[in-house]
Amino acid sequence: MNPLRSLILAAGGNDSIRRAVATIPATRGLVERFVAGETVADAVTVVGDLVDNGRYVTLDYLGEDVRDPGQAERTVQTYLTLLDRLYDEGLAARAEVSVKLSAVGLCLDEKLALDNVWRICAAAEQCATTVTLDMEDHRTTDATLRALDELRHTWPWVGAVLQSSLNRTENDAVTLAVPDSRVRLCKGAYAEPREVAWRSRHQADLAYVRAANILLAGAGYPMFATHDPRLIDILGERIRWHGRKPGSYEYQMLYGVRPGEQARLTAEGELVRVYVPFGEQWYGYLMRRLAERPANLAFFLRALVSRS
Repeated sequence: MNPLRSLILAAGGNDSIRRAVATIPATRGLVERFVAGETVADAVTVVGDLVDNGRYVTLDYLGEDVRDPGQAERTVQTYLTLLDRLYDEGLAARAEVSVKLSAVGLCLDEKLALDNVWRICAAAEQCATTVTLDMEDHRTTDATLRALDELRHTWPWVGAVLQSSLNRTENDAVTLAVPDSRVRLCKGAYAEPREVAWRSRHQADLAYVRAANILLAGAGYPMFATHDPRLIDILGERIRWHGRKPGSYEYQMLYGVRPGEQARLTAEGELVRVYVPFGEQWYGYLMRRLAERPANLAFFLRALVSRS
């Protein structure tokens, strides 16, 4: 892994750095670029704007590694409120939610997390939308896939996430490329040990294409999460080769990243879904975004220097 990226990801877990960053006025502008505010109302406003511009949305209430049952319950309640608001505003047909199991209690008890995400899925069904289980670092992969399997007995539409940076992903893609299955394929934003992950970004990119081919050849619904121009071009060619029609797959991109490319793909008739995070726990998410692209880091450093 790039040493600078490793350093940034390490900073994401440092409370002292978090407190220092949070006190810098210029940080607010950067956060607003990548995070849709701190409240449900903020998030719903952003969803409305994106939908008006032809996009679809998946919403993530930020927070992970929760070790307090009360906080896990507050996270569930926020998702339930969010789903109600999406339904009331007529946005549920184009907006779903993404949920990290560690945000709803996985660090406390696997059954608690399953019960909590079950409640969110039940509410999503009532609001006529869907849920995707976000994938976290490799230590949570098996538990997340177990929860996915359990939830899909009742709701086959519950989405999965696979990360091409992990060595296991192609095998998981084979398992998940089945009818009704929704699978988001991303590169992965976590600092993983070498024994479970590819050693270079190039290897992870090759693994991404191999997994994409598995998903495109299968009977499920692939969701390709990438901003990489090369991968987008390759995906377009593989989609045509597999004879996939528009609406049988989608592209996904992060809020605030390559909005011009989002608009281009939408104008060409592609279904583009924007991953929209919101909430007070923005720091760890921001650090992962900075680690992904040097341009993001340069933007952040300029903001720190200007302190305005």
